[in-house]
Amino acid sequence: MEQQRVVLLRRSFLAGLGLAVGGLALGVAEAAPPARGDVDRPPPAPPTPGGAKAQPGLRTGVFLHIAPDGTVSIVCHRSEMGQGIRSSLPVLVADELGADMARVKIVQADGDKAYGDQNTDGSRSVRGSYEPMRRVGATARAMLVATAARRWRVPAAECVAQQHAVHHAKSKRSLDFRELVADAAKLPVPDAASVALRPTSELKRVGGLLPLLDGRAIVTGAAQFGADVRLPGMLTAVIAHPPVVGGKVVRYDGARALAVPGVKKLVELSAPKGVGVGFQPLGGVAVVADTTWAAMRGRAALEIVWDHGANASYDSASYREALSRAVRAPGKVVRKVGDVDGALKAAARTVEAEYYVPHLAHVAMEPPSAVAKVDADGCEVWAPTQNPQAARTEVARALGVDEGKVTVHVTLLGGGFGRKSKPDYVAEAALLAREVGAPVRVQWTREDDVQNGYFHAVSAQHLTAGLDAGGKVTAWLHRTAFPPIPSTFDARVKTPSENELGLGVLDLALSAPNVRAEACDAPAHVRIGWLRSVCNIFHAFAVQSFIDEIAHARQADPREVLLEVLGPARKATPAELGVDKVPNYGAPIEQHPVDVGRLRHVIERVTELSGWDAARKAGRALGLAAHRSFLTYVAVVAAVSKDALGKVKVDEVWLVADPGTVINLDRVRAQMEGAVVFGMSIALHGAITMKGGAVEQTNFRDYPVVRSPEVPARIHVEIVKSDAPPGGVGEPGVPPVAPAIANAVFALTKTRARELPLRRLGL
Repeated sequence: MEQQRVVLLRRSFLAGLGLAVGGLALGVAEAAPPARGDVDRPPPAPPTPGGAKAQPGLRTGVFLHIAPDGTVSIVCHRSEMGQGIRSSLPVLVADELGADMARVKIVQADGDKAYGDQNTDGSRSVRGSYEPMRRVGATARAMLVATAARRWRVPAAECVAQQHAVHHAKSKRSLDFRELVADAAKLPVPDAASVALRPTSELKRVGGLLPLLDGRAIVTGAAQFGADVRLPGMLTAVIAHPPVVGGKVVRYDGARALAVPGVKKLVELSAPKGVGVGFQPLGGVAVVADTTWAAMRGRAALEIVWDHGANASYDSASYREALSRAVRAPGKVVRKVGDVDGALKAAARTVEAEYYVPHLAHVAMEPPSAVAKVDADGCEVWAPTQNPQAARTEVARALGVDEGKVTVHVTLLGGGFGRKSKPDYVAEAALLAREVGAPVRVQWTREDDVQNGYFHAVSAQHLTAGLDAGGKVTAWLHRTAFPPIPSTFDARVKTPSENELGLGVLDLALSAPNVRAEACDAPAHVRIGWLRSVCNIFHAFAVQSFIDEIAHARQADPREVLLEVLGPARKATPAELGVDKVPNYGAPIEQHPVDVGRLRHVIERVTELSGWDAARKAGRALGLAAHRSFLTYVAVVAAVSKDALGKVKVDEVWLVADPGTVINLDRVRAQMEGAVVFGMSIALHGAITMKGGAVEQTNFRDYPVVRSPEVPARIHVEIVKSDAPPGGVGEPGVPPVAPAIANAVFALTKTRARELPLRRLGL
């Protein structure tokens, strides 16, 4: 396996960004969004890239259209939130087609089931679309080649499509796509599964350093995010949400709020109905005004008295104690190999530890916002949403209309991290637009986002290992407790789901002959939602910290112990793991096995890059962690020291990732670099706490994220070059970061951090 390495230096970041922007030579323009299709059955006329009316030219389905002048329109059905998906998937299609990117338009898809899965979540955009999108390009290519071959009366196998033309080398003839479109459009569209894909060696752009399509617009301010949308007669609304989930309005001072200049109307929103909140708006009082500032001033004047409801007793300190009690007692057995109890009794020694990670908030740079317009024809929405189909469904449910009457246009997202997969804020805009009879932009403030979002689950975990006389792990017991995400949709659910346990518990390869994992109940009192890498965050923190503790107990090299605990290179089967099946992020285990060899490789490579042996001998404080998530393998080494005030600082980070096949190398590197910073925020600062059922934090002042002075001077990223199927990229860089830092802190201070964040421990 080959490696592709980059080092990010703070001082070179702006220069590098300038180079990226200056190198935007794709010549790609945006087209209008596609029209909506029938959501109940396959549409007779699929959504048309470039406009609602059918256009002449070659169309192979909903994703690709070639106009008579040869212009290729490619639909990006995923949301762009900085990960560069609009600069990746369309290039894959164009490479397979043989198109000239200077003659390609990228079309952002509306929310429509005709596009299949549009949820830009779970690191699925590339791994779920890689082959299907290649087949989109290959289908059109086959039709163009067939047309040219027929015209020249030569075998199609002798023709090749490249640089926007079909060529016949033997006769030295070529035809531009525009010369073939009309006749190609008359051919029957072949079954996508039957068309031949190019050899990957012919995908000239894929795997390289692709320009960021939206880079220039973003840095010049021309890009349109959710809050940038403006419609004639539009009003702006902010909402006073219940401080406690399930709370309701008792009374408020409407007269004072309406006296604020610019305030037009107050609208009381209903509390969620049913056994789960789901994606329903939280309720409360909306203040609709001419401007955002007027709406915020009006909200401040409401002086609402709340009935906080059943969750008013939620307190982080007491809930932590309840979680600890839960993991100290037997739970539901979810994984079992051998006899753990017997092996622990026979062990020469045992190592035992308990770990805790608090609630976390997403705090994407752009807080939630959405614009909606409702009239007799239906509802039209513009929103920075990760899941436009869910937004469409939720708006239709809230308004009581058919989904066919709802259009959701996707703007650029200023970050998402999973928050913008939940379309409660989109439904709020639709409800208010209908109520006031004018377009309405709902704008959440940073305080709204911190205090009223969907939170990453708080967790406690208890691990016990039995060691033989030689220090080898013979028994492994892992108990985990956290309020599960399904509780948001059914408040009666208290036990983690199989999919959540598949994020670092059920899929953890171990060499120990006796393994048992147990899930313990934990009721939810807030809205629990997925956050970047989800349960992998706390599972990786506990497991990788615990292995470091085993190494210390043995006075052994943490790298050697980690490799020993994982065992030899192999593809771990469900039987070996002690489960009936591995959830495996929805992918077939045959295609994406639990490959211990790939995990071992990134561990060995990252320690080599960091000079692990020599640096540790020289007294440098290094910490190591590795984790498989979203079908990708990542290992991290962090180096820490103390600053002038005696606080821990992260000096340098090395990250090696094996995500399988890569489309856009630069974006993969950027995602991994961003994951280091995101993971550092979790490790050093992240903590949402509750008192009286309400969130105690308000803004970045008390929910800080890593700022520039804390970012390591050097972040080294190496991407393993691989022909394995694509894995995820956006999330898998996050889980190993916090335990690597915590392990480095132990190497420096001999203080074991069994909870996060480190700053709250005084480190």
